[in-house]
Amino acid sequence: MKTFNDYNFNEFTKKFISLNKFEKPTPIQDAVIPYAIRGRDIIAISATGTGKTHAFLIPIMEKIDTTQNEVQAVIIAPTRELAVQIFEFSKEMVNANPNINIKLITGGINKDRMIESLSIQPHIVIGTPGRIKDLFLDEGVLRVDTCNYFVLDEADMILEFGFLDDVDAICSKMPEKLQMLAFSATIPMALKHFLKKYMHNSMTIDMQEESNFNPKINHILVPCKHKSYSEIILEIKDGFMPYVCLIVANTREEASKIALELRENGLSLLEIHGGLTSRERKQAMKELTNLTQTYVVATDIASRGLDIEGITHVISCGFPMDLDFYIHRSGRTGRSGKEGTCFALYHESDTRAIKTLQTRGISFSHRVFRDGKWRDLKPFGYKRKPKNDLVEKEIAKVLTRKNTKVKPGYKKKRKQEIERIKRKQKREFIKSQIKKQQKERNKQKQILKSRGELWL
Repeated sequence: MKTFNDYNFNEFTKKFISLNKFEKPTPIQDAVIPYAIRGRDIIAISATGTGKTHAFLIPIMEKIDTTQNEVQAVIIAPTRELAVQIFEFSKEMVNANPNINIKLITGGINKDRMIESLSIQPHIVIGTPGRIKDLFLDEGVLRVDTCNYFVLDEADMILEFGFLDDVDAICSKMPEKLQMLAFSATIPMALKHFLKKYMHNSMTIDMQEESNFNPKINHILVPCKHKSYSEIILEIKDGFMPYVCLIVANTREEASKIALELRENGLSLLEIHGGLTSRERKQAMKELTNLTQTYVVATDIASRGLDIEGITHVISCGFPMDLDFYIHRSGRTGRSGKEGTCFALYHESDTRAIKTLQTRGISFSHRVFRDGKWRDLKPFGYKRKPKNDLVEKEIAKVLTRKNTKVKPGYKKKRKQEIERIKRKQKREFIKSQIKKQQKERNKQKQILKSRGELWL
């Protein structure tokens, strides 16, 4: 297998890799880095936790010219949390080469102070679409139009949450020969159109597993019935021992409500979603890095891309509109060859989503945690046979009848008895059909008679 020593990197890049204690590239890094350094536009389809952040940071490290005080690389992420995480990774670049100037451009940072710090343009900008657009196009203090290396991280989430217009506005002012790299778990059609607009002779690198579903993940359906998600979580929490449990909600309002109700019932947790204040988000990121909590409540957009180590369990509170997001939720566990568990809490309204996921290959077990034990339920969607199937019951009685004394020809007699039962059932069915037809004819006669159309 190739090691980083096999690459012809400059001394600063080698030091950056050494500071990170990297020896071998991950598959996504090995696939992306050589082409990124050559200047190719790349669409990389890869899940979180595969090493994709350094798949674009290493080529940037290799290409930055610190003698030029202008923006040379822009990295855009859909959330502050993810931008902060990328920024934290990038600090080793400064340790490797102190002349590199990197700026974090997101909401939640004092705007006046940020503008003041841009009197000297950074070499690398890492941030969120709205704030970069604001400082570039509205304030005119950030000159990202000089950059030649542009990265979209979690591109499908940028699209999903309506930030693609801001990115479009930024890219429209970029140089014609801009090199663009897009990292995404999925490539929706609208995203394809956008990338086609700005990319030139792009290549697609698909690093998804052969199967969308990790076989080491146990998917467990847990019915909510009339109870809330937080009530079910409090019920089942004694039924497993997580190292880190990620609880994912569909909206920030739902995440906030779940977190509040769990705290009110004595469960200590970490909360990450767009409804938090800047101070709360910074504190949450700090706690996340230090792994101070076992339980983390988040939304899809807040949790996507965050490098949360040691997730052993995921609790999906319902199902997202885009069922690929369920795959991403459950895929946060069961990594590096380890087993993981995803509890999918559901209501009746989730039936269609569950059946769709089943047809796509997910095998759910169906369980409840009751009286201190996990108990298996009937398979999801199981339907009992009609209780009035008397013929089948009669045949079953014949087949299971115990003979005190086996007589010659008993098999033939048993077969004849079953045939009599079937003939009787057939006669009864024919009789019922004749009666039904007679009833319909009589009804038709009455109608014709009332119209005077029946000849007597």
